[in-house]
Amino acid sequence: MTENAADDQGSLAGTRSSRKAFGGLAIVLLAALVAIVPLLVRGPSCGHDFNYHFFSWLDMQRNWRQGIPYPSWAPSPDYRAGEPRFIFYPPLEAMAGAALGTVLPWKLTPIALTFLILACAGLAVRALAREVMEDAPAALAGCAAIFFGYALFTAYERTDFAELTGGIWIPLLMLFVLRDHNASARGWRRALDGSAAPLALALALAWISDAPLGVMAMYLLAGMSLVVALTARSWAPIIRAAVGAVLGAGMAAIYILPAAWEERSVAIDRSTGDMGVMIQGSWLFARHSDPELALHDLVLHQVSEIVVAMVAVTLAGVLVCWLRGRLPGGRRWWLPLALLPVLVLFLQFPISLPVWNGLPELRYMQFPWRWLLVLEAPMGIFFAAAVWPARRRWILAVVPLCAALFAVETVWAARYWFQPCRPEDTVAAMVNRYRTGTVLDDSDEFAPPDSDDDLLVLGLPDACLVRDPAMALGKATADGTLVWNAAQGSCEATYSAQTSAASSVEHLLLRAEIPHPGFLILRLRTYPAWRVRVNGKSVSNLPQRDDGLFAVPVPSGSVTLTVNWKNTPDVIAARCISLIAVLLVTALCALERKLTRTRLSLVRCLPT
Repeated sequence: MTENAADDQGSLAGTRSSRKAFGGLAIVLLAALVAIVPLLVRGPSCGHDFNYHFFSWLDMQRNWRQGIPYPSWAPSPDYRAGEPRFIFYPPLEAMAGAALGTVLPWKLTPIALTFLILACAGLAVRALAREVMEDAPAALAGCAAIFFGYALFTAYERTDFAELTGGIWIPLLMLFVLRDHNASARGWRRALDGSAAPLALALALAWISDAPLGVMAMYLLAGMSLVVALTARSWAPIIRAAVGAVLGAGMAAIYILPAAWEERSVAIDRSTGDMGVMIQGSWLFARHSDPELALHDLVLHQVSEIVVAMVAVTLAGVLVCWLRGRLPGGRRWWLPLALLPVLVLFLQFPISLPVWNGLPELRYMQFPWRWLLVLEAPMGIFFAAAVWPARRRWILAVVPLCAALFAVETVWAARYWFQPCRPEDTVAAMVNRYRTGTVLDDSDEFAPPDSDDDLLVLGLPDACLVRDPAMALGKATADGTLVWNAAQGSCEATYSAQTSAASSVEHLLLRAEIPHPGFLILRLRTYPAWRVRVNGKSVSNLPQRDDGLFAVPVPSGSVTLTVNWKNTPDVIAARCISLIAVLLVTALCALERKLTRTRLSLVRCLPT
């Protein structure tokens, strides 16, 4: 064969490979589109967390319009009193929703975001599977991860978009832990085989998407790396994991450090204070006598069925692959994935409570079944490896059967998990509520310590003059909502904030003529990052109110009151750490690429 003929054959093979890769990509995208067909027909699902995320998108967009690219304060919760949501709740998902909302109608934004997350999750699983599979079964693995259980449950029943992104970052983290392109090398050269830098990036993205997801990612990284190191009898996976963990956490320090340091400034313990959000309240198929937990138990029963189904499918796939002698990859590759269903199942029972209480931050995950996120990729891969036929003629039977099964799963999600919107929870109604300031969609754990959310009042002016800083404002309506109006007489005078170039989410300016010394109750919740000045003088040691609002002492006469958000030292330090980590990851990426090119050059020079 001539050299030109060999080149032509290589070019043809590359073209065919590209076509197959494009085919797998198209199949996964089509699967994600099929998964959202019920949403396109019926509109967004108003699941458990839909309101929370939707209002976060609106708040994020409002911050952007005022020139705040990485905000801390969400102004809409608590009837416009606000909360430091973006300090404690990772902002990436809110940024994605806000970005889509700038180019799409709000009614389509949650549907589009669901499609993008499901599609990227399927492609991430496909990328992991392609390490040891052909593209066709790898695409099937990606589709199975979309349709089989937790992804659709999260998209339809819970509408927790932040947690849904775990289907993207967890498979990518697994990919870079399991990848070993430089097995012939030793020590740090084997560890830095092109995977450490992207591993750090995947970990950082998990952290700034969802806090429980970040916790899971850290423990998953440690556990999988240990198993891989033991099976490979090499320190390289441990070195790579350590480098990735340090740099990944460093890049995510912009979120992690302020969230950890400033926990003392909010009532964070409320996130695990009730049985419904405690680990021991959500064991597999648990039941509670408290009638207030009836809805919780109903959802728990549903997700318990998903736990059993996903574990069963994964273990059955492992068993079939074992019997057929078709376990994907070597033991170093498939064993860490095969151990995950056993671990996930163990964590669903009370016997695992010492683990939840003993390992740092693990109890803040609230629900044991959140670990199903790490099971999506292994389930999809072992399912695809088990059902994919060895003979091509059987493919025409397997593919339609799988497609029918995926269609049934979509119908099931639409019928049993889709949450119809009440009139006040439709997208149009929520946008109107946002504009009129009637949003009470707060997070109890982000409130000022010792404050009572039940005392928050709808309709308060920007500032209310009182003599007693503890004055109760508002009167209860028939549904229990506290509402203020001027006729109640609780405010001796009311004032509006000035609208100017200096006024924004993080800056409040108020000019007023005060008839007598007293206190201005601001429609703004307290937080240490706020700096209050009256007539240019800093004011501190303010009296505390049970509703957590500012009560600022003011003299009689002309008063200029400003409240400005100032980044605290921990925020500044976190941003510096993240910047340094980004630079280090960039340098590491360049080093890994150089080492990879050197290795490939040596391989080409070896005699055949």
